[in-house]
Amino acid sequence: MTQRPGFEERYRAISARDTRFDGQFVTAVRSTGIYCRPSCPARTPKPANVTFFATSAAAHEAGYRACKRCLPEAAPGSPEWNLRGDAVARAMRLISDGVVEREGVPGLSARLGYSPRHLTRLLAAELGAGPLALARAQRANTARLLLVGTDLSATDVAFSSGFTSVRQFNDTIREVYDLTPTQLRATRRGRTAPAGLTLALPVREPFDHSGLFAWLAARALDGVEAGDATSFERTLQLPSGTGWFRLAVADGLRLEAQLEHLDDLATLVARVRRLFDLDADPQAVDVALAAHPELAPLVAATPGIRLPGVVDPQELLVRAMVGQQISVAAARTHLSRLVAALGREVTVAGTNRRLFPSMADIAERGSDVLTGPAARIRAITETAAALVSGELSLGNADDPVEQRTLLLGRRGIGPWTADYVRMRVLGDPDVLLAGDLALRSGAARTGIPHDPKSLTAWAARVAPWRSYLSMHLWRAAAPAKKETP
Repeated sequence: MTQRPGFEERYRAISARDTRFDGQFVTAVRSTGIYCRPSCPARTPKPANVTFFATSAAAHEAGYRACKRCLPEAAPGSPEWNLRGDAVARAMRLISDGVVEREGVPGLSARLGYSPRHLTRLLAAELGAGPLALARAQRANTARLLLVGTDLSATDVAFSSGFTSVRQFNDTIREVYDLTPTQLRATRRGRTAPAGLTLALPVREPFDHSGLFAWLAARALDGVEAGDATSFERTLQLPSGTGWFRLAVADGLRLEAQLEHLDDLATLVARVRRLFDLDADPQAVDVALAAHPELAPLVAATPGIRLPGVVDPQELLVRAMVGQQISVAAARTHLSRLVAALGREVTVAGTNRRLFPSMADIAERGSDVLTGPAARIRAITETAAALVSGELSLGNADDPVEQRTLLLGRRGIGPWTADYVRMRVLGDPDVLLAGDLALRSGAARTGIPHDPKSLTAWAARVAPWRSYLSMHLWRAAAPAKKETP
């Protein structure tokens, strides 16, 4: 875990209006009663009037309102929650995914193995706000996205954001933003597309969108996903129903979405942000990697490289198991065949698409569709059955050590697969798949040791960014016969 910046470093950041720190903390000013993002263009307050909070929820709890000028809620999220694997970080991932709205604080704490009271104490002690306040801040931000990005009625915005009543929605918006919902909506620029939802998503620059979109497009499954150098789209199952999204580069990042149930919007946005690693701190990664002469040319060629996440952890596990030890193209063929046979058909904007098959369908009928070694097929269907029964659970807030141990305890899952799942499901920035052939090929082309033992030893110097090193080495590899799925 990286050390959090102290008061002096944070004050220097706000004095310089440093955008790198947006989303990592907020600045509350006692003389005005408002809080801002670090890059707020307003006059820098005196140090004696400043209090720094890790989250906007903590600033709300302390009685501050969001700045109308810099809109701190519109900043990218903190990269800290992927850097850490402790209970607080895992709780923040679950809260962003909407677990408090769906399961309440008892459900959140049960997933983490704590009592509600103890979890509340942990969050309040470190972040200055408990799970309810953190979830409330997220609801307010989702409402802001909808008010400025869509033409939905205020009532639809309220319930789509997770509020239980219009009155609660109105009170929260006024309290957080010191604006009524109507006044907040009036701050938007332009109009939205008439069909579905179109939202602007903040991201820290530099952002290697073309490389990330191309990486995902190369693995896109027919009927489920599609992509090119400027966009990526897919269907997915969300807690309340099905959904579709398209993320594209168009005057920033634009998210188009169609949802069966609007109350899935906050969850969709959180999962899209994880899939595209939008909350990363690319400058910190680039500076750390470029400090090594062997890697500096890679960083210069591809600044802002990202670590692809997932929208469905269970799906990723099946994809990894199908794709291990075969090429990307072969894995795509096998998985597209699985989708065609078992994926449920849905219609989006008049186009027939498919969802990735459910674990229940894979457990029951996967052996009729999958081809290859019988032991591998059996391992895949047994793993799917374990996910259905609850014998095996997998999520983006798992304890990293426990997740790896559980996966390695199953037949057909070795260290490569377990670590690849940890890298992408947890967004762990510090995983190196030293035995991966394509990665080793990239290491050889880069001029660093490329046998597994030597590569592992060499890569220790770039911790905690070995996952991003892996992405650079995969990019540097010659057209590989075997690549990560």
